[in-house]
Amino acid sequence: MPDIAANHLQGRVSVITGASSGIGAATARALATRGAHVVLAARNVDKLDDLVTGIREAGGTATARITDVTRPDDVEGLIDFAQAEFGPIDHLVNNAGLMLFSQWADRAADDWNKMIDTNIRGYLHAISAVLPGMIARRSGHILNMSSVAGIRVGNSSGVYSATKFFIRGITDSLRQEVGTAHGIQISMISPGVIDTGWADKVTNDDARRTAQDLNEGAIHPDGVADAVVYALDQPADVTVNDLVVHPTRQQW
Repeated sequence: MPDIAANHLQGRVSVITGASSGIGAATARALATRGAHVVLAARNVDKLDDLVTGIREAGGTATARITDVTRPDDVEGLIDFAQAEFGPIDHLVNNAGLMLFSQWADRAADDWNKMIDTNIRGYLHAISAVLPGMIARRSGHILNMSSVAGIRVGNSSGVYSATKFFIRGITDSLRQEVGTAHGIQISMISPGVIDTGWADKVTNDDARRTAQDLNEGAIHPDGVADAVVYALDQPADVTVNDLVVHPTRQQW
């Protein structure tokens, strides 16, 4: 009988993109508490430094590298850095993302392109960087952070939702092509409305009101971090494919 109390995270090397705040920061703290060596990637050096300091003071192991996931060379450098610090990558938590609401009539092409660059290209860059090592070792775990917006499209979220549908598609494809063939675990988590301060970043007035209304009753990022821990804390022969985490008050 398997030991359900076993900790499969102790000593594992976990790279987390978008780690400076919100779900990424909560995930970093949760994994470090379970003994993982966390490598944090984001663009905000001050927030990363504060997070690393807090994790280390709590007894965890953490380091960070300034990374723009829209730049392939940055992401390749992140993986090289992580391997030099701790060894082969066990987990990629593909989390960096932008959620910018607008209506189609706004023709908010700048916002659309920012989301495409981060939510699509950023995920592909990270997957590309970790795959060679994982395939060579026939082990590893890629966890893509999607959204309930990748299941159902809401008001003012057309392009954002499209990027999350994309993540669902590539996750399914990874599972089919490299999961079973190379022994790599592939997971996806789709959060609902999480209180990460995203609503206040929406620039369009009408879209901001929609976002702030939607954010009412949002749950704390720790709820998603717990789901990440559950998905990653599995033996090599078990994969948690797809989890949806959302506020009870916002059924969908």
